[in-house]
Amino acid sequence: MNARRTNWWAIFWVVIAFLYFFLPMYGTLDFSLRMQRGEISLLAYEIVFADPRFWQGFQYSTLMALITIVISTLIFVPTVYWMYLRVPQARPVMEIITILPFIIPAIVYVFGLIRTFSRPPFQLTLSTVTTDMLIVAGYVVISMPFMFRAIDVGMRAIDVRTLTEAAQSLGSNWFQVLAFVIVPNLRIAILSGALISFATVMGELILASFLVRPALAPYMALLGLTKAYEPAALAIISYALTWFSLGLLQLISRGGTTRQITGR
Repeated sequence: MNARRTNWWAIFWVVIAFLYFFLPMYGTLDFSLRMQRGEISLLAYEIVFADPRFWQGFQYSTLMALITIVISTLIFVPTVYWMYLRVPQARPVMEIITILPFIIPAIVYVFGLIRTFSRPPFQLTLSTVTTDMLIVAGYVVISMPFMFRAIDVGMRAIDVRTLTEAAQSLGSNWFQVLAFVIVPNLRIAILSGALISFATVMGELILASFLVRPALAPYMALLGLTKAYEPAALAIISYALTWFSLGLLQLISRGGTTRQITGR
């Protein structure tokens, strides 16, 4: 009887969670399809995809996300590797540092960036190239909690010291150990952090707005001030992009786990 009661309660809470999560999505989807009165159509999506500002924002945010992922990987993989190998006692300090983007409001962070880097001796906001460099640096910091923890979990799952000593005994230098031994064992962890960072950058609003860059999130916010159905369509597109990233992550993670277990 207790087992049945527990199962019913589990089903009940799953249904509640399902309704809480998917009903708003269904309402948004239904609203986005009713731009033409009295019929279901994809007109709102057609208008969005025909807008050059959408593609400009999408391409810009995608490029910034990819650059952010590359820089974050180059920073955190060697850092976490060195931490596990040489200074494991520094891990609590790293956890505190990497959680700061969750503590400091984004609006405070972006004002600090603007006040620091918009006047001498830096003045990085005077050109588009240096502003893009500044916004990438901001994205690296914002995505830091996700990338660090993903790599940290992956590093914890392997024997870093044994792999390093084995590679060095075969004549590998530090770069070869990191590039050809550690990184291949972290591919799933790096991909996990990369996809979460990608979704974070694609949806980030504050940095792009205050630094006046043509990102996707400011375009969505601006469209929401003047339109009704198109922002709903954009929200569904954003949901679809996020779910695609999560599905890709799940698929590759399962494939990586299977190869580790079977050796194939």
